[in-house]
Amino acid sequence: MAIFLTAESKVLVQGMTGTEGMKHTRRMLAAGTRVVGGVNPRKAGLPVGFDGVTVPVFGSVREGVEATGADVTVVFVPPPSAGAAVAEAADAGIGLAVVITEGIPVHDAVVFTSYAENRGTRVIGPNCPGLISPGQSNVGIIPADIAGTPGRIGLVSKSGTLTYQLMYELRDEGFSSAVGIGGDPVIGTTHIDCLAAFQDDPGTELIVLIGEIGGDAEERAAAYIAGHITKPVVGYIAGFTAPEGRTMGHAGAIVSGSSGTAQAKTAALEAAGVSVGSTPSETAELVLARLAALRGTAPGSALTAPAVTAPGSHLGH
Repeated sequence: MAIFLTAESKVLVQGMTGTEGMKHTRRMLAAGTRVVGGVNPRKAGLPVGFDGVTVPVFGSVREGVEATGADVTVVFVPPPSAGAAVAEAADAGIGLAVVITEGIPVHDAVVFTSYAENRGTRVIGPNCPGLISPGQSNVGIIPADIAGTPGRIGLVSKSGTLTYQLMYELRDEGFSSAVGIGGDPVIGTTHIDCLAAFQDDPGTELIVLIGEIGGDAEERAAAYIAGHITKPVVGYIAGFTAPEGRTMGHAGAIVSGSSGTAQAKTAALEAAGVSVGSTPSETAELVLARLAALRGTAPGSALTAPAVTAPGSHLGH
């Protein structure tokens, strides 16, 4: 099982003919994603070849949806055009819009996330790595080769870097889905949205929640876990060493006074029964221990990967 993205998902790529769109379309196709078309009004009707696979280019999202039945779009367009791209997808009836673009103004994000929600379109991002359901589909920029085999762990993360590291360290256990929601101040899909979906997914046995300093999303997630989640949750909060008042990595990762600290977020999660690791590798060990307890088996050994950055500072993609 999986959340939001399955083997049946049909994907359009808005901005496919740009440098990033071309590179990641090739990677998505190699991972088995059903990419059914690109969107570029200036290149409509000109098919693009990717290692033996030909992908048509449409002049609009609506045209692509009518021709292919696409239900997912991934946005690789520049910041000034990203909001219009999401609105176009929502107007065309796309159910899931994955916005990879970073540097989108907060006001624009407020407008297009609200517009999409009102039309029944789920937005993941902006400024996110996307999501992957291993063995089924991969939409965005998550490297498929770190995901391992399909499994029963669900992962939701603000940080792209930590998404990759935890997936690598737990690759032998495998994931039902991993969702990088992005770390901007305004995003579409939240920790709580993913927690609810994983709770309802019979293929997810344990949930990993990765947060970071800034805002109160993790505290709100902790309250939701306490009231609604019965599956075990393991967490990690990046940014214990971040100095006050300085933005670290994502636009939303900034501590102001006592608000948004890693210590406060960790305390809230632990009060809700979440096991919280102090490093990514310790977090992976906690996951294996919780799974072993669930299954009544001896704990396995966590796989180790070279640290991506110093502990407590994993805030980038």
